Amino acid sequence: MFSEQFFDLLLDFGDDWKVDDVKVNFKIAEVDIFVSYIGTKADCPESMEPCGIYDHRDNRRWRHLDTMQFKTFINCKVPRVKSSVGVKTISVPWADNYERHSYLFESLAIDLLKATKNQTQTAKLLRCGFNVVNRIIHLSVKRGMAKRPKDAAFTNLSLDEKSFKKGHKYVSVLSSPLGGVIIDVVEGRDKKATKELLEKVIAPEHRDSVKTVSVDMWKAYLTSVEEVLPNAKIVHDRFHLIKYLNEAIDKVRRREVKHHEGLKNSRFVLLKNKMNLTDKQQIIFEHIQASNYEVSRAWRVRENFKDIFGTASINEAFSLFIKWSASVLNTNIKELIKVAKMFNNHLKGVCNALTTSFSNAMAERLNGKIQEIKTVGRGYRTFMNFRSAILFFHGGLNLYPHK
Repeated sequence: MFSEQFFDLLLDFGDDWKVDDVKVNFKIAEVDIFVSYIGTKADCPESMEPCGIYDHRDNRRWRHLDTMQFKTFINCKVPRVKSSVGVKTISVPWADNYERHSYLFESLAIDLLKATKNQTQTAKLLRCGFNVVNRIIHLSVKRGMAKRPKDAAFTNLSLDEKSFKKGHKYVSVLSSPLGGVIIDVVEGRDKKATKELLEKVIAPEHRDSVKTVSVDMWKAYLTSVEEVLPNAKIVHDRFHLIKYLNEAIDKVRRREVKHHEGLKNSRFVLLKNKMNLTDKQQIIFEHIQASNYEVSRAWRVRENFKDIFGTASINEAFSLFIKWSASVLNTNIKELIKVAKMFNNHLKGVCNALTTSFSNAMAERLNGKIQEIKTVGRGYRTFMNFRSAILFFHGGLNLYPHK
């Protein structure tokens, strides 16, 4: 029915391996291919010395690519050799010695995972257990991280947080804004975790190569960067700076809406960019500006801050920021004054943000992609599963097996 010679040609494991038998079980739609080693000697997998065959292990079974609608398995009693380091099982050309699936099956699983972004759906398509797909993710990430160049020198980094579980559980995400990839992830956002992440990723000889690190104002991040990368310029990313001002604007609006009916349903009118307003929102916006509410003055303060971005020099940025900060105090709006004081406490990082083009914009986009992973996967129970999924999809790794 199925020709052994036919599968010999398809599998092409080399002259030392031969297909002895092919068995088909029509009730459960499975094909078992039995392969044997016909060579007289084999290399020890550890010492690499050629040795005679010592004995054979019990039969092992590996899941392979399907033969039409039939699940297909490779079976083999793998030989052992006795070398100077002891009795060792030789390597097989179709799979890793410690796995129960072939390299080709693993490559197909990686392709399907990239397409579906869902482990459950991938397992369903492959007709295998969820644990098999989950293990392939971990294996491919481990392999990809090992293949990543050890001498890679990053000039610009972004450090951001992402919620992991309910109850204020976070992970810290280190990414490359130029490469658009996530470098690594660590559980937690305290100083210890952040320092370990930076020290693990950036080798001591490459730390002087880092020119900028884009972060928010989280103290643990700032302290860790200053200690591990003392020569790097800390840049407080634009996204978070504008976010703080937007939050202040919304607090002013919520305070004033209790006394001014014209501010009802105006939240997004004030938070959106003016050019993105609809015709209806434009009418509401013009009414608010004409009424000279506190929130309209708060909006102008935010726009004035935006105008400082792209300043040519750090001295000019410092001068313009001081003028902006003084204008905030003149508004006498407590919500804005609180933000301005916070900016003053992080003056160097804020001024760097006003003069540099690097920000956490790419990190925020990657953050959104991480959220997509969480949503599609319906959450992750363990950090290791979460980390592997993040690096699998957005680590820019070479995930595929070498064979």
